[in-house]
Amino acid sequence: MSVLPATVHQPDEILLGFTRALRAAGVPVTQDRAQSFVSAVALVGLDDRRATYWAGQATLCAGPDDLDRYDQVFEAWFNARDGLTRTRAREAPTTVLSNFPETEGDGFEESESADDVVRAAASAVEVLRHRDVAALDSAEKRRLVALFATLRPRAPVRRTARQVGWRRGDLDAHRTLRQSLRRMGEPAELCWRRRGQRPRRVVLLVDVSGSMSGYADALLRLAHRVATGIRGVHGGLAPCVEVFTVGTRLTRITRALRLRDPERALVAAGETVPDWSGGTRLGESIKVFLDRWGGRGMARGAVVVVFSDGWERGDPALLGEQMDRLHRVAHRVVWVNPHRGKSGYEPVQQGVLAALPHVDDFLAGHSLATFAELLEVVGRA
Repeated sequence: MSVLPATVHQPDEILLGFTRALRAAGVPVTQDRAQSFVSAVALVGLDDRRATYWAGQATLCAGPDDLDRYDQVFEAWFNARDGLTRTRAREAPTTVLSNFPETEGDGFEESESADDVVRAAASAVEVLRHRDVAALDSAEKRRLVALFATLRPRAPVRRTARQVGWRRGDLDAHRTLRQSLRRMGEPAELCWRRRGQRPRRVVLLVDVSGSMSGYADALLRLAHRVATGIRGVHGGLAPCVEVFTVGTRLTRITRALRLRDPERALVAAGETVPDWSGGTRLGESIKVFLDRWGGRGMARGAVVVVFSDGWERGDPALLGEQMDRLHRVAHRVVWVNPHRGKSGYEPVQQGVLAALPHVDDFLAGHSLATFAELLEVVGRA
């Protein structure tokens, strides 16, 4: 098992060396997981050992079977001194973090203890994924930031008129004939074709008014993950994702969120948006979006996601008219309300009542788990 040398190494070299040590120990670490781990540690900082541990566990471990080997390799790699591994006293497992009921023993106390540790660690991450992001303390928010790297956005697709070669579908007589001519008229293998596919545009409208201030940071991190995680035509980076903020005015922040580093991207977005924690004029903002961008094709055939709690200071009737107009040109309209997933919630806000008749999906958006569900809905649209 590899240990950290005494010589000075770059942070990326240390982290990638750790992933190689994990792979040698039997943990199936892919290239994508290694890159996600490096990105997550760049967010939390390599000097924070606990945050680095949780970032690695969230991005490099595929299941409970990997946790034991992960702990051993992490201890050997990041807790070495003078070329020898320094063992750390393992904390006694507590029942506070675990939601699993006690089971009858099988006669092996050591196996039971290891299983309790695995359950406790898995339960802690799972509980954090379902926590309301507005109710987290600063330490929990830092851990949650690392978990954003586990989200896997994918672009919705649309069929094109152009035909492309495929394994099955309609007979491609032209290609079949050309194959036969290359063989001097001898019978050739039949060729098939189908309609091609292109990524469908995704438009995100994020409410940054005062009533949404507790969720604004998490929603912008989600928007950054979508903007940098969805590939465009021929693998291009995010030309099919557009991001706007909505408050007292509409602001386009697509360019700021295309920066790879999430922290730099959020700082750039913060410098671009002039109306943080102000009022909410959803109807007027959506009208500006449709007049300036939507009519020119940005919203046409796109999946439009509106993140808002629906507290409208303007005319709700105007919001209803503009949502109806948006619904007619967009492929699918999704409304994400952070309060939707809370117990006892009823859509009584005037803005929500005006918008709901023109919405295809009304989803919750208060936790990392609901963000993952949203990305699935967008990917299937």
